[in-house]
Amino acid sequence: MKLSIIILNYNAAAFLELCIYSVLRATRNIDAEVIVADNNSTDSSLQMLHFVFRDQVQVIAHEENYGFSKGNNLAVAQAKGEFICILNPDTIVGEEVFEECLSFARRPELVEGKAQPQLGFLGTQLIDGTGKFLPESKRHIPTPKVARQKMLGNDRNYYYKEVGQNDRGKVDILVGAFMFCKKEVYEDCGGFDERYFMYGEDIDLSYTALQKGYKNYYLGDQKVIHFKGESTIKDKIYLERFYGAMGLFYEKYFKQSALEKKAIDLMIKGMVAVKPKQKLANKAKELNYLYLVTEDKDLDLPLKIERVKHAEVWDCPFGDSTFLWDIKTLTIQEIIGFMVQTEDLKHRFLSPNRDFYIGSDSSASRGEIKYV
Repeated sequence: MKLSIIILNYNAAAFLELCIYSVLRATRNIDAEVIVADNNSTDSSLQMLHFVFRDQVQVIAHEENYGFSKGNNLAVAQAKGEFICILNPDTIVGEEVFEECLSFARRPELVEGKAQPQLGFLGTQLIDGTGKFLPESKRHIPTPKVARQKMLGNDRNYYYKEVGQNDRGKVDILVGAFMFCKKEVYEDCGGFDERYFMYGEDIDLSYTALQKGYKNYYLGDQKVIHFKGESTIKDKIYLERFYGAMGLFYEKYFKQSALEKKAIDLMIKGMVAVKPKQKLANKAKELNYLYLVTEDKDLDLPLKIERVKHAEVWDCPFGDSTFLWDIKTLTIQEIIGFMVQTEDLKHRFLSPNRDFYIGSDSSASRGEIKYV
């Protein structure tokens, strides 16, 4: 088998459904398997997998929430593919992304002109639900100095700006929402360090690959929608895990004096204490006018909408309108192409069964699920 796509899910049933649908379309011409590992969700995730994707995906139902690292490691152990892709459930992938990753993995020297570099991990350009580029798609190694600058609002040395947003090139750190590699590379690097429950494990694994002599690459011409935060409530526990992961990373890889360690610990405690006092935008915005973009002339929804074809979307008044995309009759590539050229508009994605739609208007807030 050529490719195994690993999706670790926790309480993200609606987003997971569209993610799997996009993955199945993107692997039509690939000898691939889709493995969904569920971290003991309490929503309808397992029921949805049974009734919607029975016999199309392999489901691993964990008896407890193992966290991101262990949950993925257990799934990868059962993967049969030569290559694997770690994929978040709150993503939607284009039809060509896996074929492009496989093609690049065969000839990475075309980027640098060097003979057969040791390929580590591949990442893509991630965009949020409005089409806006997510800069964490490519990052530098977050040394203690770089991280301190980032926490103080200076991200000049944090994000990898030497490679253009839409270009291909070698980078240091990729994001766990989409990490593609040979399975043997994943195993050689030890997989995700299970001391990280959530957050930081992608930084750790990317850095481990670099230490072992592998090269990590970013494919900026391949775009993946990442709604972000659908499995996460940003409370104090989240903040402790997020900043605690940073502390673990520094303790593991960077020798520190007692004074430096104390300074980092104090900064982490300070960030955990201060952040919960800030208001997080968790409430979805009210949608105004809905434009249903579809090629299905018979599609009828119980919504106040105006129907348009894909070729007509550029004629719509943008303003405060929302585009409702029928992914059953349109390609994800077409939708993404429109999103990145008109970023900051509102978008919703209609499920293939046309019974609900999802979307997000900010990378800092949880997305919206509305049943039709």
